[in-house]
Amino acid sequence: MSRIAKYPVELPKGVEASIQSDLITVKGPLGSLTQTLNGDVIVNEDAGKLSFIVANDSRQAKAMSGTLRALVANMVTGVSKGFERKLTLVGVGYRAAIQGNAIKLQLGFSHDVVHPMPAGVKAECPTQTEIVLKGSNKQVVGQVAAEIRAYRPPEPYKGKGVRYVDEHVIIKETKKK
Repeated sequence: MSRIAKYPVELPKGVEASIQSDLITVKGPLGSLTQTLNGDVIVNEDAGKLSFIVANDSRQAKAMSGTLRALVANMVTGVSKGFERKLTLVGVGYRAAIQGNAIKLQLGFSHDVVHPMPAGVKAECPTQTEIVLKGSNKQVVGQVAAEIRAYRPPEPYKGKGVRYVDEHVIIKETKKK
């Protein structure tokens, strides 16, 4: 069995989980998330804790128990606290602005890039060079951040581009004659 799956997921105050035969739904103050269950893992709820038990002795079942536990733990965190990803724009003339339900990016192209926000993700621009993405689903928030970063990833010679706030870009030395 996975070592991660041995630890139960505690449900904080205001968060409730409902388990059907092939679906688990977690509801909290920031919304509701669902996850399909694999037949290899049995999920039990008792006294505000979710435990994950391997249904059979296969290698697949042991691996899925830890994976499912991590996914459900992220769901519980998402509906109680939420997830946040920060991006910063580095470069002369690089700007971001919120335009309805989309982000308008000026990244040095001949045109502005307009990236629509999916449902459940909110974007904020505290300054013109900062983007803050918030949502309850960790996977969706991370995917949107990766899509925005992919428009202009940081280049290694000047460091210009869209990068995560905690990302460290190693600057290469330019070629000498």
